[in-house]
Amino acid sequence: MVIYRETDCKFLAEAGREHLYFTAVRQDEHEILPNRQCQLTSVEILNTPKKVPMSQPLAIAPKRKIFLVGNPNVGKSVLFNALTGAYTTVSNYPGTSVEISRGEASIAGTTYEVLDTPGMYGLQPMTEEERVSQRILLQEEAFAVIHVIDARNLERMLPMTVQLIEAGLPLILVVNIIDEAERMGIAIDVELLQQRLTIPVIAAATAHKRGLDEIRTAISTFAGGRQPAYAYAPDLERDILRLAVQLHGDYRVDRRALALLFLLRDEETTALVQRIEGESAAAIAETAREIIFSYRSDLHLRLSMERKRICSDLLAGVVSTSPRQGRTWGERLSAMTMNPWTGVPILLAVLYFGLYQFVGIFGAGTIVGLLEGDLFSDIINPWFISTADQFIPWLWLHELLVGEYGILTLAVRYAVALVMPIVGTFFVAFSILEDSGYFPRLAMLVDRIFKAIGLNGRAVIPMVLGFGCDTMATMVTRTLETTRERVIATVLLALAIPCSAQLGVILALLSGVPGALLIWTVVMSLIFLLVGFLTARLLPGERPMFYMEIPPLRLPQWRNVVVKTLTRMQWYFFEIFPLFILASIVLWAGKMTGALESLVRFLAPGMTLLGLPKDVAAVFVFGFFRRDFGAAGLFDMNEQGLLTPVQLTVAAVTLTLFVPCVAQFLMMKKERGWKTALIIFAAVTATAFSVGWLLNIALLSLGWLA
Repeated sequence: MVIYRETDCKFLAEAGREHLYFTAVRQDEHEILPNRQCQLTSVEILNTPKKVPMSQPLAIAPKRKIFLVGNPNVGKSVLFNALTGAYTTVSNYPGTSVEISRGEASIAGTTYEVLDTPGMYGLQPMTEEERVSQRILLQEEAFAVIHVIDARNLERMLPMTVQLIEAGLPLILVVNIIDEAERMGIAIDVELLQQRLTIPVIAAATAHKRGLDEIRTAISTFAGGRQPAYAYAPDLERDILRLAVQLHGDYRVDRRALALLFLLRDEETTALVQRIEGESAAAIAETAREIIFSYRSDLHLRLSMERKRICSDLLAGVVSTSPRQGRTWGERLSAMTMNPWTGVPILLAVLYFGLYQFVGIFGAGTIVGLLEGDLFSDIINPWFISTADQFIPWLWLHELLVGEYGILTLAVRYAVALVMPIVGTFFVAFSILEDSGYFPRLAMLVDRIFKAIGLNGRAVIPMVLGFGCDTMATMVTRTLETTRERVIATVLLALAIPCSAQLGVILALLSGVPGALLIWTVVMSLIFLLVGFLTARLLPGERPMFYMEIPPLRLPQWRNVVVKTLTRMQWYFFEIFPLFILASIVLWAGKMTGALESLVRFLAPGMTLLGLPKDVAAVFVFGFFRRDFGAAGLFDMNEQGLLTPVQLTVAAVTLTLFVPCVAQFLMMKKERGWKTALIIFAAVTATAFSVGWLLNIALLSLGWLA
């Protein structure tokens, strides 16, 4: 017989239903199901003689979920990779464009589903990513929530731990980056902190695999249980409880925590309460308005000060510091990356060796030469064509497969031989920089410049991601705080940030023409700053504050680099490769119907205005389907000797500035709406051709590149 032990049982009778909340221990299988609602036909409670009848049979328990939460740059992703290995999937959270990493971890014979949530600074969200993290915590059932914090900033991060405890979530605290704290002379009494919080607390340095065994043990032996609620000032407690007692619905988190979020006018919590409470929601909202009015604008500050007081009491005697002996090489290099006098040369070196040499020369030159020149042009494509000539008599099918825009001869060749090597080398370089901790320092370095264009250092993340894929980067603009920032960033991504494949091809094209690459770089940089400056002046709104965690600067871990690169390459093949095939089919249909020829003729006067051959119009059509598709077409024309150095430079600049690809345009529509997307489309097109026209006149007048 299965016996269930009752711990902290609570019966609720509402709407004619009875619910039994308890920690269930199946003694025959030793399976622990903490904080799970069980519905049984008959339950025998240990030490309770009577049986409790229920209306429905016991449902099969779903896979246990572990949520990783915490501020950005505290090591959540490193812990996620350590727990799950390379077997991860990245997908959008339902109803949003925010990506969630999911994986499975096998610990002590039990399989867990692990979710790496977006970074958040507290339970009250400010960005779309934080909102998704809050939604997961408030509405999804967790076996354990692992809060990862930075040991160097314990006092600043512990208030979020207090909020998670208040919410009644099954919490494990990981004090990460403990090695850096120790180097700084910071000692943390983990045992004392665990006693005061009454939750498992583990000191770790996950980047060096320290503490991973303790974390796995804590998960395998985790039994949940209720944590104490920390008392605020008497007047605050009175008002919080006044609202909490009006919440009668079935929630996954503590009603006191929900009342706090409701009083802070959190949108997600308000919608949740309205949905669950129904007709009673109006009375709850009225009570909240009365309480908020009584504090005027002081409520946020009062709660912040109260949590600071609670955390100070919790940390008394936990943290101690001792004098340290000098700075490590990593700390000195870290300071240099953020100092403008040394940071700019370091950035230029990163761009030169990381993008130009590795992506542009090695990826777009050496590897593309081997795949596109030696393999596809000499072996694979001729075999495709000869086979089709022999076995496919139908012209339409022959053209679809191996014609000028054929799936096999164009789409596969572009995607595998031209673009994949460039994307792959970019992902390797990006993963190395990401794992080293360089990007947050880059954000600090460019913050002052970005403020002049209406952004701040945080926007460097979508901008850098744009060099990988502008579509993905447009989605990531959701992490920016204000609508004004998101629109400015979207405009700049659509106009002046080439994706990795397009950038790699352009680097390979222009590096063979002395001075051309320098002209392209100067023009793109000036357009980026000028358009950003003008857009910031045209759009109303306030500039947000800038804050960012700075992780330790470390040597990249090869395993992390491999996992991140493979995950992104998987995304390329599943998400981007089909778009090449789709573009090839559309171009084939355009050719067969004559629509493509008409479109090229329509664009031909624009090419003449830019001083380019009329055939370049087809390249711009390709570019709308995929930016890298267009760049690859330009690469083909240059290989055939159809462009002069001036024409090549003008075409490269105009194509880079030209309208975003269809995937990015659709993402702009989804994120910013049809009106904004169409305005950006028109403005970018006009800017691209205007700059190309002026550049052509300037180069011919000055005799440059002649």
